Amino acid sequence: MQVENYKTDILVLGTGGAGLFAALHAKKANPSLKVTVTVKGLLGKCGCTRMVQGGYNVALAAGDSVERHFMDTIEGGKWLPRQDLAWRLVEGAVERVRELENEIGCFFDRNPDGSLHSKAFAGQSFDRTVHKADLTGIEIINRLMEQVRALDVEELEEYRAIELIPANDGSGISGVLFIDMRTGTYRFIQAKAVLLATGAGPTMYRYHTPSGDKTCDGLAMALRYGLKLRDMEMVQFHPTGLLGGPDTRMTGTVLEEGLRGAGGYLLNGDGERFMTNYDKRGERATRDVVSRGIYAEMRAKRTGPMGGVYIQMSHLGPEKVAKTFPGMVNRCKDCGFDLAGGQVEVVPTAHYLMGGVEFNVDGSTASPGLFAAGEDCGGVHGANRLGGNGVANSTVFGGIAGDSMAAYVAKEGRWRDPDKRIILRGIERAEYPFSKAPGRIHELRDALAQTMWDDVGVLRQREAMEHGLQAVAGHRAALRDIGVTDGDRRYNVTWHDWLNLESLVDISKVITVSALARENSRGAHFREDFPEPGDLHTSCYTRVGAQDGEVQLEMVPVSFDIVKPGESLIEGEAGIPQN
Repeated sequence: MQVENYKTDILVLGTGGAGLFAALHAKKANPSLKVTVTVKGLLGKCGCTRMVQGGYNVALAAGDSVERHFMDTIEGGKWLPRQDLAWRLVEGAVERVRELENEIGCFFDRNPDGSLHSKAFAGQSFDRTVHKADLTGIEIINRLMEQVRALDVEELEEYRAIELIPANDGSGISGVLFIDMRTGTYRFIQAKAVLLATGAGPTMYRYHTPSGDKTCDGLAMALRYGLKLRDMEMVQFHPTGLLGGPDTRMTGTVLEEGLRGAGGYLLNGDGERFMTNYDKRGERATRDVVSRGIYAEMRAKRTGPMGGVYIQMSHLGPEKVAKTFPGMVNRCKDCGFDLAGGQVEVVPTAHYLMGGVEFNVDGSTASPGLFAAGEDCGGVHGANRLGGNGVANSTVFGGIAGDSMAAYVAKEGRWRDPDKRIILRGIERAEYPFSKAPGRIHELRDALAQTMWDDVGVLRQREAMEHGLQAVAGHRAALRDIGVTDGDRRYNVTWHDWLNLESLVDISKVITVSALARENSRGAHFREDFPEPGDLHTSCYTRVGAQDGEVQLEMVPVSFDIVKPGESLIEGEAGIPQN
């Protein structure tokens, strides 16, 4: 099989907030560098940053502080975050928001006195979520695209990365193997530095918020490459995914957290507010708590006609709701529901992976020349991500990675000769489905989604997860028996559906193995057979690697290098996580 070869200085996989910020910072740091961005879809039209609704957490308001934001992040993460990463997040958010406004050109909502408007998000001790109505992500991505396209940055759209290629001498990364989806040809791009920023996305669940093209390809590639993943059991379910019925692909998309922060009610099928039965904070409890509350109502059959519960905003005034949340109101209207004046049925929906590649504060990984940022990374959020910390994570660490890559290339970056055996192995893996008779790939993906929802979902216990692990293995075996038609490789959607499902099955196994190993309940991971959080002072996180295709797991002690359980950076407050 012929492989076309290219060279660049810096190669960025992904064009969400992390990828675009990295490209922008790298190019500004050294305009002579050749920077190439690649994306599985179209620039600015795919990925999760564009879908961000609620806003961006940053400690700017009077009375707030980075210390308070840090403590909220650590407590929200149930003392599992890597603390130097969490500190860099909250500290860097202040710098990055100013950059977004003053250099990138974003227009966020403001108070009458001209200061940035901050709204309430659950699980935080201060209203610190700045926003552009409920369309914050679109504002950020559109302005970032303008800035990147004003520079000499190479764009490669509909380029699917399928393998990270090491150097043949083992000294670091050499480049990345791609499929050009428009032609069906294989291309190897050699680079002095590579950024992994593909965005993960837990679309292996029946209800999920990311678009279907987000299939954990980056994490699957990283695992095959030899990197370690952490916190992979931590799958965040957003409490309020739109439940539109079987005839719309909008089912699962988020109705943003600001709805509950503004005073929205959650009602069960009997019309009763129920969240105070599960947490004194009611609807403004953290996402994991609200998701479990909703799931409990669903399990008790106190639901609406489609099996979910309702969110109600009408008591706040339909005109006010329509003005404050235009994106959400229009989204529901498009599906035939009246958010401003009525009730909309919702369901917990898989939203974000707190887990991912282990990385350092400067964006580097264990492999020289390979950097990572955004949702491909683990350690920033621990067991639970606060709403508004996601886009901060991507933009803060994306910019840092861009600066770091430019500095790395200037100091020690070089083109490394690739390990051609890995290139051939990657091509063989991608070509495999052409060796089998075509089958019903979508039915298999639906089966995986049901398995993960039923057995490794909002509420977990050993017997169900062991059943899920066996089922995932069965789905993997079934996939090996299904092929695609060996016809025109150009825009061969079925081929890419097969590759998508392979990534999802492999990462589903990692999630399940990690969830079985954690015999306590922290944040997004709730074990009905181990409901207590365990001793915070001896907290460990899960770390997984792969050896000969088998997942290997270890429990690693958390380093409390900034603050310890029972302590706080805020005078007069103890850092005890709320249940």
